[in-house]
Amino acid sequence: MDSHDLTRMLEAVRDGRLAPSEAARSITVEPYQDTGGFAKVDLQRTLRCGFPEVVFGQGKTAEQIESILGTLRAHGQGGLVTRLDPQAAVHLKRAFPEGEHNALGRTFRLAPPSDPGPKLGRVVIVTAGTSDLPVAEEAKVTALSWNCEVELIADVGVAGLHRLLHQLPNLKTADAIVVVAGMEGALPSVVGGLVDCPVVAVPTSIGYGAHFHGLAALLGMLNSCASNVVVVNIDAGFSGGHVASLIARRMGQARLQSRPA
Repeated sequence: MDSHDLTRMLEAVRDGRLAPSEAARSITVEPYQDTGGFAKVDLQRTLRCGFPEVVFGQGKTAEQIESILGTLRAHGQGGLVTRLDPQAAVHLKRAFPEGEHNALGRTFRLAPPSDPGPKLGRVVIVTAGTSDLPVAEEAKVTALSWNCEVELIADVGVAGLHRLLHQLPNLKTADAIVVVAGMEGALPSVVGGLVDCPVVAVPTSIGYGAHFHGLAALLGMLNSCASNVVVVNIDAGFSGGHVASLIARRMGQARLQSRPA
């Protein structure tokens, strides 16, 4: 259940279509569940924030991740794992055959058991180069998990600016754009100067020595003169996709509510 589901349920109680006792039963869930002492799975994050808890896979055993995902699934939620190593992915695929493993983005996704409804908002993800694709794929899977329409445009960096200009029609349709770039990190500023929506810049640790493992790109993006550019951490594809999805979903929800009945 997310905040939209809760609103619909409360409206059903108001209209007499749902008994108050049934609504209370649906939302009376313990705030979290302890899974063997190694994790306390947040079962109400969807209700508070609109999205279930996301599992950061790095440093966790495959069995621990399986237990966390199993807990989420048992409570009617989907699950997303990021920074997953290949061995753990093989284990999870055996445990959850219906799950989707993105090897390039290092993610594993379990769709929610119930229909999430229509897509809410459009997120466009842009990369400066092919080397930025692993971070971009993490952003893409995140936005897909949050039920947004997603398009990925790869390899349109400033070294060949005409490639980006050919993508302007697609960029103009976005509710939010994620721009993933390494080296000097110039691409988000260029994109920000071409569109009228928020641009979430994700610096990557791609570049030569003076790049300082992404620090040069991070500082370049923070100093952007394009006023619609905001920046997340180095290689934080999940954060970029998440923030863009929050924005896009609001826009999509507003469009749905404005349609004539």
